[in-house]
Amino acid sequence: MLRLSVSRSLGRAPAGRAWPRAPPHARLSSSGRPGARAHAPGAHAYFTTPIFYVNAAPHIGHLYSALLADALCRYRRLRGPGAAATRFSTGTDEHGLKIQQAAAAAGLAPAELCDRVSAQFRQLFRDAGIASTDFVRTTEARHRTAVQHFWGALRARGLLYKGLYEGWYCASDECFLPETKVTRHQGPSGDSSPVSLESGHPVSWTKEENYLFRLSQFREPLQRWLRDDPQAITPEPFRHTVLEWLEEELPDLSVSRRSSHLHWGIPVPGDDSQTIYVWLDALVNYLTVIGYPNAEFKSWWPSTSHIIGKDILKFHAVYWPALLLGAGMNPPHRIYVHSHWTVCGQKMSKSLGNVVDPRTCLDRYTVDGFRYFLLRQGVPNWDCDYYDEKVVKLLDSELADALGGLLNRCTANRINPSGTYPAFCSTCFPREPGLVGPSARAQADDYALVSAVATLPKQVADHYANFQIYKALEAVSSCVRQTNGFVQRHAPWKLNWESPVDAPWLGTVLHVALECLRVFGTLLQPVTPSLADKLLSRLGVSATERGLEELYFLPRFYGHSCPFEGRRLGPESGLLFPRLDQSRAWLVKAHRT
Repeated sequence: MLRLSVSRSLGRAPAGRAWPRAPPHARLSSSGRPGARAHAPGAHAYFTTPIFYVNAAPHIGHLYSALLADALCRYRRLRGPGAAATRFSTGTDEHGLKIQQAAAAAGLAPAELCDRVSAQFRQLFRDAGIASTDFVRTTEARHRTAVQHFWGALRARGLLYKGLYEGWYCASDECFLPETKVTRHQGPSGDSSPVSLESGHPVSWTKEENYLFRLSQFREPLQRWLRDDPQAITPEPFRHTVLEWLEEELPDLSVSRRSSHLHWGIPVPGDDSQTIYVWLDALVNYLTVIGYPNAEFKSWWPSTSHIIGKDILKFHAVYWPALLLGAGMNPPHRIYVHSHWTVCGQKMSKSLGNVVDPRTCLDRYTVDGFRYFLLRQGVPNWDCDYYDEKVVKLLDSELADALGGLLNRCTANRINPSGTYPAFCSTCFPREPGLVGPSARAQADDYALVSAVATLPKQVADHYANFQIYKALEAVSSCVRQTNGFVQRHAPWKLNWESPVDAPWLGTVLHVALECLRVFGTLLQPVTPSLADKLLSRLGVSATERGLEELYFLPRFYGHSCPFEGRRLGPESGLLFPRLDQSRAWLVKAHRT
């Protein structure tokens, strides 16, 4: 039951495959040369992770959120003229009752606990190659200024009032719950206790005078927002969940706690007896980073993409948009939602001793290897399962054997003794399939490969736009397998550079394979930046030739010159990705209790 008694108001109320004639991801200018992409990106793009609670050390779920945002931001930078048009923030949430209690249990001052755990998150993200432009902490002075100004904007619009809140509160989730969201859980002794229906965490009955936000006024505006923009929340099942929530009445939201009960937070402006509710405090971090309340923030809001876990969907898809509307701002451009990671089919839990330490995984599988695993295997729509053997099998198969083996074959001195990007012979591989001639060697499967790789950048772009990075990597992996099949089919190691018959075709096979590798390396940059750099450097691709606008695949096939033809390859740098499973004896579990 939720009972509110108003004591004081603050202000007023308010079909079949067709053979591509030219690469579909590039357009040709009037001179016939590759030109700019037809879909130029917007002026600004701002990506955010949640800010992570510092009551415990980071785990792979936290890293997964950060990697999703990092890959989206890196991909956006590949599309645009420069990194200046993107921002990417992450950070730590350091206020609230849980932090107050965790610090007391550890015998620490809250600030000391926050400093210690926030540093762990910062170091993990640095080690994992998270290329954020800002790491925000809610204990910073700039954030306190932003939160108190936001509170003032809500108050000025008559959306805050002081009332008596009586109902359930979940300290673990830092949220208030109506009676319909509480159930009873029977413990081992047979006694039952109230818990949150959604999280299973204990709840307690609370009765106190707080400030409340008139959330009930925003049910219809939120419904309109989601119906007018079907992609506002992605994937679709999560948008559907939010719309179902909005079919129910929205009770007004308590947005403060008594300072005598919660002192570790930001005081309500003008009322030191109250502390601002931790979720309102935390959500404003997205504005803090872009300069709110200064005018500069308007350049970045609402061109914002939030990447969040499904457990905090209601806070980001109901409370936050309503608060923004109340403060006179628009909801964020996109809310991308992902599910959780389990371990061998079980939820990660300290009590089970199965919490996976991401730092150990980065050491064991390499930074790029573990980045690839999480983004390749993680599917936002449903929970994903982690176990060590799965990581080894995937990385050995797709990075060491398929991609690394392909690069080694095509750059080996025995097959490519000149160490160059060989010439493409258009008579060996004519543009139109089925042409017969004394030099024509290309087969139907070869044309299928060229078609698949030519369309790959567009496929990858669509998958990123739909928050399906795993599908983008799946598409790249499929083309890598096709390219290996192409090389295996034509066996360049059996051809002779001294033969006037073999040499043009041998060069063409290597040219096509190297062009495919160039596309793969370019598209893998957001996910495996170091590995992609190693691959592209080995191909002799300069830093200015690695953007998506420069990704013109196999131009010689389409009758244009290729800037790489005849260019020397980059220096030999060893195996692209050494196999992990050299011996099963080394496989040590990356778990900690």
